[in-house]
Amino acid sequence: MAERPLNFDRTVTYGLMMTAFLQTASALIWAGAAEARLKTLETQMAMAPGVAQRLARVEGQTTVMAQSLNRIERKLDK
Repeated sequence: MAERPLNFDRTVTYGLMMTAFLQTASALIWAGAAEARLKTLETQMAMAPGVAQRLARVEGQTTVMAQSLNRIERKLDK
């Protein structure tokens, strides 16, 4: 058997290169958008600890107010 050199159809090669380029560009755009979303979430999470502490204080104050209201109601019922 005689060996034949490999021949590639240039339209397939150009099409393959264009497809690879478009997929790479799409992946880079997607990665950039994902990075922007992560940066936004990190910024929000940096502010979250203060919110959690304030929420704990409000819950404590609510408990104290409920106890005071119960005492007032008991005194009014007497």
